[in-house]
Amino acid sequence: MKFKILTILLSILLFGCATYYEQNIKLQSLIASGQFEAADKELAKDSKGAEGKNRFLYFCNRGVVCFMNGQYELSNDYFNKADYYVEDFSKSLGNEALALVTNPMVKPYRPEDFESVLIHFYKALNYIYLKDYEGALVECRRVNIVLQQLNDKYKKNKNKYARDAFAHCMMGLIYEAAGNTNDAFIAYRNALEIYEEDYKELFGVDVPNQLKNDLMRTAHLLGFGSELNFYENKFGYKYEPEDPDKGHLVFFWLNGFGPVKDEWSINFTNTGYNDGWITLANEEQGLSFPIYIGNKSRNDQTAFQNLSFLRVAFPKYHERKPIFSKAHLSVNGEQYKLELGENVNSVAFQCLNDRMMREMAAGIARLATKKALEEVARNENENLGTIVSIVNAMTEKADTRNWQSLPYSISYCRIPLDEGRQSVQLNTNGRMNNSVPFNFDIKKNQTTFFAFHNLESQR
Repeated sequence: MKFKILTILLSILLFGCATYYEQNIKLQSLIASGQFEAADKELAKDSKGAEGKNRFLYFCNRGVVCFMNGQYELSNDYFNKADYYVEDFSKSLGNEALALVTNPMVKPYRPEDFESVLIHFYKALNYIYLKDYEGALVECRRVNIVLQQLNDKYKKNKNKYARDAFAHCMMGLIYEAAGNTNDAFIAYRNALEIYEEDYKELFGVDVPNQLKNDLMRTAHLLGFGSELNFYENKFGYKYEPEDPDKGHLVFFWLNGFGPVKDEWSINFTNTGYNDGWITLANEEQGLSFPIYIGNKSRNDQTAFQNLSFLRVAFPKYHERKPIFSKAHLSVNGEQYKLELGENVNSVAFQCLNDRMMREMAAGIARLATKKALEEVARNENENLGTIVSIVNAMTEKADTRNWQSLPYSISYCRIPLDEGRQSVQLNTNGRMNNSVPFNFDIKKNQTTFFAFHNLESQR
């Protein structure tokens, strides 16, 4: 019996120490190797996926896999289900209480803010492929609405990622494809503002030259002479009108995979009790968190006051650098650079950094509660206190769940092409070079959209 109990405890410890990535390595390997039908079957075998605590991630992965398999309506069905759990903010008191004495992975996964946003990127792509431009525009508009709603929840330590430039770029491209040049111009102008004011500083993303060209082209088409002159002076070159009989190809290049979550820990010391408050601090990091214990029972107050130090685990991102660092399209002897529009990797790191103070406060409250329970148990029985201490150590971990099938970055370009069947080659460069041929049926005065995901990554 003792051997069985020891085996069970060791199994819990070993599995509990594994990150979410390590627990789902088979699925991630299938997706990373392009085996999407096998990945779909692997997901379908998860009988608890649609109802379990990781249901948001389950539906997002199913949505991505169906998108890659060309099942665009089914993909949106899954993303709609994932989106429901973004907006479902109801909390289970049982789960919240259990998380306080174990770790946050026992609770249903609450997506990172940028993950909530990227649902709408994929939904917009699905609608584009389905030729439903109005549906795609709705999803692009929802990006910034969702960001505003999420950020309004935070009284302190608000997110710096509060507007999405690339969503406005996509809106402009879709408006143009639908023949609405005026709204396209407005979307491009909004995108320019966000790239200049937010993206350069936060994510190291410059204004794409493609966006500059799009702004000047739509200003020219609308007869906005003063606006065209303004942008020509601002960007430092003259706009040359395009052949009106051309069709256009908008190519989205999804590169590599975004980061995965790991964990790190930090020690906090109890710096003293004062008028119902204890303060846990880490001088090296310059961190200090007061915790009010004045309304607790005398035993609980004594337990909290006797805390000496806590080791608290927090999530961190591990970057998965892509194999390819740049790409361009070749067609009819011309080359068109694919320019960075969204650095998903940088957005992920920024979002986690923005909420780290909120994460630390929650982690310290969790560990303080666990340690206080340990002290109360030890006062009752030394052996019981030891058992609680072991359980606390085994269960202390960060939430390492995240949406791991997202791309590292999204680049794009818009190129004019003659009507008819056109051969286009994607050329990628980096740690290795590669090229992939494509054929597109281009129609005069119409836009063809296409998205391609290079799955190669260094992890």
